[in-house]
Amino acid sequence: MKTVLTAKLKLNTTPEQFKALRTTQLAYRDSLNYVSQYAFANGKVSNAIRLQDATYEEIRLRFHLPSQMACSVPRQVGASYKALWTKVKNNAAHRKAGLTKKRYKGLDQAPTFLSPTLTYQYKKDYTFKKEQHVSLLTLDGRIVVPYTGYNKHVALIQRGTEIGASKLWYDKAKKQFYLLISLDVEMADPTPETHKQVVGVDVGMRYLAVTATMQGNCTFHADISTVAKSHHSARLRKRLQKKGTRSATRRLVAISGRERRLKANANHVVSKRIVTHYSQSLIGLEHLTDIREHTKRRKGKSAKQRKANRAFSKWSFAELHSMIAYKALLHRSMAIKVDANYTSQACPKCGHTCKENRPHKGLLFVCQNCQYTLHADLVGARNIAMRTLLIRQDWIGTGLLSVRPDVSDNEAKAVRLKRYAELRWSSDTTPSPRL
Repeated sequence: MKTVLTAKLKLNTTPEQFKALRTTQLAYRDSLNYVSQYAFANGKVSNAIRLQDATYEEIRLRFHLPSQMACSVPRQVGASYKALWTKVKNNAAHRKAGLTKKRYKGLDQAPTFLSPTLTYQYKKDYTFKKEQHVSLLTLDGRIVVPYTGYNKHVALIQRGTEIGASKLWYDKAKKQFYLLISLDVEMADPTPETHKQVVGVDVGMRYLAVTATMQGNCTFHADISTVAKSHHSARLRKRLQKKGTRSATRRLVAISGRERRLKANANHVVSKRIVTHYSQSLIGLEHLTDIREHTKRRKGKSAKQRKANRAFSKWSFAELHSMIAYKALLHRSMAIKVDANYTSQACPKCGHTCKENRPHKGLLFVCQNCQYTLHADLVGARNIAMRTLLIRQDWIGTGLLSVRPDVSDNEAKAVRLKRYAELRWSSDTTPSPRL
């Protein structure tokens, strides 16, 4: 099997090369906005072929982009519109089911591309040369630029690893260009024998991640500083936006992205700790697709309610899950998704499931049937671990591994939930990971 890595290469450009790359970036961004306006004006087209046939000549004449870039622009715009159409359709289904009352407004106007990041196709727009040099296509022709990067990533490139498309990214603060390259790294196919341990990972707002194994081991990963800094950033943005001066606007631009980088760093640290501590393991993660649509927001306009809604809207669980997934493969482990239903409400000891098991939705879990008491997030991690163990047993018996639950079939999901309800936690009878 293969896993995808992103190699970040720093481009050491001359002033002339810097100007050529920057001019190409801005032309690429302007062409994206042109095609986006055309797609919106002609029925919000998402078909890349139709967009290319209609806009290719104009892109070449107006923005002077090379032929391959002129083909990449409609593809990128078409992919963006497809993603927006998917969100619109999902939102309509959720509104019909009564899960939400809000209407998704992503296609009320033409999407605007602000970032000048452009896409390069390997062996067409860019190629690698000897002695850590890369050839890049610009509006004025090709330029050869020396690069530096992480030693292991550079070694993979020089070794002949399968290389995909790349993105030319500009760090405005440092006035530095970076080339973000997609690498397909070949990994050994997973087998039940190589994944000897089962781990459940529960993510949440109070604790970023809580892990549990079938042997009773557990770890709590909290990052209080990120939450505090997030609230501070929200208050600071509010004051600056209310002030509205030019200096306040410049300050808003300066602090933009800081909160996102802090959260990404926290997710990197936590995911690395998890996969390093649990090597050669089958790691279970909750399937949290459309979790915001299924979560009730606090109603009202008080400061406490606005603060809670703001925190809910900034979940980064998908990013943490993706980091655990790709890092697990590098540590001879593998991450799979399990159903997230009732993981924090089901008693792992007796199976009793109800909302009252979580008094006031707090951190204490108290089973109303058997009085089993434990930390609520740890209960969720143990339930995920048991469901992951069940999938591993099916993997051993059938030879097929289910890496993601099928949520399109309600009957199949009901059967899975019925099987989960029969699981019981008992560390005394849990087999050794060597078995």
